Order: sequence, then structure tokens, then C-alpha cells
Amino acid sequence: MTTTRKNGSLFTNIQNNIATIEFGHPASNSFPSELLDRLANELNLLSNNNYISVIILKSEGEKAFCAGASFSELMAITNLEEGKQFFAGFANVINAMRTCSKLIVGRVQGKVVGGGVGLVAACDYVFATEKASVKLSELSIGIGPFVIEPVVKRKIGLAALSELTLDATSWQNAYWAKDKGLYAKVFENKKELDNEVEIFVQKLASYNPVALLEMKKVLWENTDNWNELLAERAAISGELVLSEFTKKALAKFSKK
Repeated sequence: MTTTRKNGSLFTNIQNNIATIEFGHPASNSFPSELLDRLANELNLLSNNNYISVIILKSEGEKAFCAGASFSELMAITNLEEGKQFFAGFANVINAMRTCSKLIVGRVQGKVVGGGVGLVAACDYVFATEKASVKLSELSIGIGPFVIEPVVKRKIGLAALSELTLDATSWQNAYWAKDKGLYAKVFENKKELDNEVEIFVQKLASYNPVALLEMKKVLWENTDNWNELLAERAAISGELVLSEFTKKALAKFSKK
């Protein structure tokens, strides 16, 4: 079941100390600004919930996990302030995931593009299916993955980031992503994926919550400057999206 709501949907289900956040959008589970704000707020809320030990992040449907930021919103940007605000959406979500006191487990059933790759990289542990190929297409439309670069590089390293970013029109398959460290495990189908996610999070939720919190802190050491860093990166992207080059590239892309 996938949502038909224009601004997408976001639901949280809490059972046995495990919170499952499920997001969806009719355009391949992409994120308009409103949905990004809702996700950041939900993560901050769950971070302060003492009855929760672990968070699962998943998306609706059978196909794409996340197609990144809303393309229609991207095309509607007319000034620098709007541009900065638009790109700050993913920055706020990544920072909310980073500072969340709970470990976040990603459940990735399909393709991941652009900002979606940042979302996956910001999870603490990720399970995926064979269909979960990844692509960073930003350079091909005249911008770059500047906001998500720190979190992607932290997870897969500089060489893999370069490969993914500079080969902007190519998909890398799920086993490439696993080999580089973006995914911990890859499964043949969604049934196997869901079984393994359930077993894993139940184990995690049975561990000492204080130990889990301290482990989360260790995993995210040396990222205290990210509030400022990601805001700076959002400003770079906000400026680039207004360039003549990018406007032409977007117009061409939208006709496909």
C-alpha cells in the first residue's frame, strides 16, 4: 500500500521498545520539505522517549526506498533563501539521526537516489534487498551531493564516495553498496529482509539501553560541527540550483 497524499505520509508504530517509522510519497518515496520536517521532528521526539530502545526506518511499497528530495520543489526554487531552506531539509534529518539517542536500523527494499543515500548512510545499521541499487545523480543536473557528503563519506570512505558521485549517471548494485559498508547485509527478497530485521532489532532492544546510548555516541564521535557544516553545504547547493546551467539541466530532465 502506498500513499497518494501530495505531501507524503509518515507513521510511527511502537511495540516492545521498538519504534518503526514508515514514510511514503507517491513520487517514488521522495521527500518534499514538509515530510523532511516531519521526519526530523519525529526523530527528535523518539530520541526523548525512555520507553524506546531502537528505531527502524523504512519506506512504503515494493519499489524505491527513496528517490531523494522532491524534484518539483527543486524546480520551483527562485532565490537563494528558498534554495538554502530546501537543501537544509535533508541536513536537519541527518542531524536528527546523528543526535538521536537511539540506534537507527535501516530497512531498504528498493532503489536509493540522492538524498536517500544520505538517509541510509545516517542509519547505524542497514539491511537491504538485492534490488537496493544506489545512485548519486546530483552532478548530472548541475548541483552536487554537498549536504549528504559528510555522512556518506563517513560510512563508505572517500574513494567510494568519489566513484558514486563522479559517475553520476550509473547505478551501483546492492552488493557494491554492501562491499563499501553502506549496507551490513543484503537479502534476495523482502520476506527474508523483514525476518532478519525483526530478529536483529529484538536482540538490540534486549540489550542494556545505557550501553546502546554510549555506543551510539561512540559511533558518531567527531561530528559535533555538523550543524554548522551541513548548513554551509545547504548554502552551496542553494546557490548552484539558481545557476543557468542547473536551470537548463532541470528543464531538460523534466521533459524525459
